[in-house]
Amino acid sequence: MQDIQDSQLDSLLPPLKLSRRGFIATGVGAGFTLAAGHAAAQTAIHTDATGLTAGMVQIPTADGHMPAYRAAPARKKNLPVILVVEEIFGVHEYVQDVCRRLAHLGYLAVAPELFARYGDPAKYTDMASLRSEVVDKASDAQVAADLDATAKWALTQGGAAAKMGIIGFCWGGRQVWLYAMHNPNLKAAAVFYGPLGGAPTALQPASVLSQVDKVRVPVLGAYGGKDAGISMSAIDQMRAALANGTPMDKACRIDVYPDAGHGFHADYRPSYNKADAELAWRRAIDWFASHGLN
Repeated sequence: MQDIQDSQLDSLLPPLKLSRRGFIATGVGAGFTLAAGHAAAQTAIHTDATGLTAGMVQIPTADGHMPAYRAAPARKKNLPVILVVEEIFGVHEYVQDVCRRLAHLGYLAVAPELFARYGDPAKYTDMASLRSEVVDKASDAQVAADLDATAKWALTQGGAAAKMGIIGFCWGGRQVWLYAMHNPNLKAAAVFYGPLGGAPTALQPASVLSQVDKVRVPVLGAYGGKDAGISMSAIDQMRAALANGTPMDKACRIDVYPDAGHGFHADYRPSYNKADAELAWRRAIDWFASHGLN
């Protein structure tokens, strides 16, 4: 059985306790998106920006300017670039922190707000409205074009054209698979529990599983064995398709973390699995380095 629709997957996360108290809801810039629920203070990681150039930027696109969060080692040039693709909750504090973690490792990390045309995810308090009014309006074609614009912008900010990769989480993980089929100039990609199957729609015309032969970049996948939304059947199908596919397909790898559920890297949520999150992160960084992104 293929994994369920991405729109259903979110309902399988732990119940959300919605409150404005304790959050800074200013979109790209600070705080957690309200629809993400209360942050788990005891596990949420905060990486400081000491030694970094970090903050909100505006990226030119074909139809205007798109907000993004950028973090990079201060006063450095010729940096390897990692595009960071958000969850459905937008470029909130967790995504920004991922950028700072990467920057401290020597990367220019940039997370574009791919939902900017449709609304501010930070202002939504319920998942259904966030999806219907914002997330589901972002087409695969638009996302690819926005990531192209982000990659182009990064090269004007000290990024190295020959050293570019991408990482994404949940909704963003699916987009990373698709971008690995779109941009052959990437060196490597890392996916955290990105949906693989699902029925086609007008804006999302093909699943990842249906076009495995189009992968043009080595992809490392990290999936939870207890993910209630992405079945082991779908993961096994993806592994088999890669193993029997093109030479580039065979250069990809999917790791399964048996005790992890969906969102196991999201340190601000109850779904966080510290041991598996840290191992998957180390493997992603090693993956990037082994493909020349260091």
